[in-house]
This record gives sequence, C-alpha cells and structure tokens, in this order.
Amino acid sequence: HEVELGIVIGKECKNVSQAEALDTILGYCLALDMTACLDFDKFSMLLIKGFDTACPLSEFIPKEKISDPDNVDLELKVNGHLRQKSNTKEMINNCARIISYLSKYFKLEYGDLILTGTPPGQSFVCKNDLIEAKLGELKNLKFKVVEEE
Repeated sequence: HEVELGIVIGKECKNVSQAEALDTILGYCLALDMTACLDFDKFSMLLIKGFDTACPLSEFIPKEKISDPDNVDLELKVNGHLRQKSNTKEMINNCARIISYLSKYFKLEYGDLILTGTPPGQSFVCKNDLIEAKLGELKNLKFKVVEEE
C-alpha cells in the first residue's frame, strides 16, 4: 500500500515548463497505490501494479480546495495502526516538477491522473485488513481488503 496525492490534469499539454505546470491541474484526489505480491522475475509490472482494484481513488477534489498541493497532509492506517504519515512538502519532487518532467515524455490529456509518490511506511496488507487513508481534512478512504475470487 502507498497513500498518495493524485493530480488530475485539466488540459492537453506537452513540454510544460515548471512555471506553467500548476496551471494544467484540474483538481486532485486521494489515491491508494496497491502492489500485488508476485514474483517480479516471473510477472510483469502490469500485473503487479495494474490488477483490478489496484488503485482506489477518492472523489474528485476541485483545484480551488487545495491552495498548495506541495503542502498537504497524507496519512494511512491499517487496522487502526498508523503506517504512513507525512506531508507533500516532504516529497523529493514537487507537483510542478512532476508534471513538467512527465510532459516531456507523454502528452498529458484532460482527465489524466498522476500519482505523486508516497511517504515512508509502505507495507503489506492481508485479507480482512481495514485500510483508512486521509488527505488532510479534505478526503478519507476506508475499505476492507478482500481476496479476489
């Protein structure tokens, strides 16, 4: 599990400068980036990161609700135990740099979602674990881990 700020792109863009990058944002979401525990040598990244339910998202958060995406609290608990707690200001790359960098390699389009990275504390979850994630006081995600049939 990895709790992350998700950036929702609001307009098509390519080769965006860092100075212009934040102007491409439509809004945000709270995201959980889940990873399957598979033998990486035998399975592709697609299976490990792209399985059904691999990335639960909160409802959309309009851009105006977050004045500074580089200063938002993130928190994740599993079964009531704190696993991750930090702030986006602690990220290695800020949101503008992430958007600018990715736009050099990919044309970003309306509705594209970019996950920004996660604080320390990633760990495993098991069937029936209760995951609770928070993005400041704006959004919460809460769900039980189930085994897919």
